[in-house]
Amino acid sequence: MDGVSRAFQYPRVLSIAGSDSGGGAGIQADLKTLAALGCYGMTAITALTAQNTLGVRAIHSVPPEMLRDQIDAVVEDIGVDAVKIGMLHCAEIVRTVAAAIDRHALQRVVLDPVMISTSGARLIDHQAQAVLVHELFARAIVVTPNLDEAAMLVGRRIEDEAAMEIAACELIQLGAAAVLLKGGHLAGGTVSDLLLMRDGAVHWMRAPRIATPNTHGTGCTLSSAIAAYLAFGATLPQAVASARSYVRGALEAGAAVRTGAGSGPLNHGHAPQAMRLKALN
Repeated sequence: MDGVSRAFQYPRVLSIAGSDSGGGAGIQADLKTLAALGCYGMTAITALTAQNTLGVRAIHSVPPEMLRDQIDAVVEDIGVDAVKIGMLHCAEIVRTVAAAIDRHALQRVVLDPVMISTSGARLIDHQAQAVLVHELFARAIVVTPNLDEAAMLVGRRIEDEAAMEIAACELIQLGAAAVLLKGGHLAGGTVSDLLLMRDGAVHWMRAPRIATPNTHGTGCTLSSAIAAYLAFGATLPQAVASARSYVRGALEAGAAVRTGAGSGPLNHGHAPQAMRLKALN
């Protein structure tokens, strides 16, 4: 029986992110996404937030030692196939994560530079923003900012697709191996996302905008879905394409649902998959 129990393994994804008490974003959205896609999700919580669909009321950062211990406990026992990094509120937390990536030689790291909530609250301090770029951009397989976050990183507004390409190039120059610049904040009936690789390969992905008031946690959901597909063995372009398809389905399925008085969550469980199994070598 022991030989049978050890013959397979679930794809394992670690989310290093903040907790959303409202359940729509952060580690809560990540775990829902990972479960829906058939992954075994694990967490290392970076901060506690008091928030709902209307906004963020308070943020409490987890001590760096506790964050380090969470990561070490998970990696040393269960192991990790891919990592999603979300909200890192202060510089010391960023450095703790960077050290853990090196200590455990973590691979397939998806960095979602969570800087602004859907409601407009700033979720990272100015020092942490600079440390994030210096310490984590080069350690990630892809960085996934939205237009507001990219604007904070490059220091100017991004108002069209041409500006998106320029900004993505600048983010590559800051050390990113690849950048997925999400264009959902541009006006118009089409959503255009840009995946730019360090080798210069450009992948534009366009789709009709989905009419929905429920977009809270979209970025968290997308980045964790990318990590899931990377854990399955997909290439980065394949993982991004599959993750975008999952998010679009979650947006469509949740469009008519009322959760709270503000921007509600996606329907993460619109098409749940059975837990996937990987044969152990």
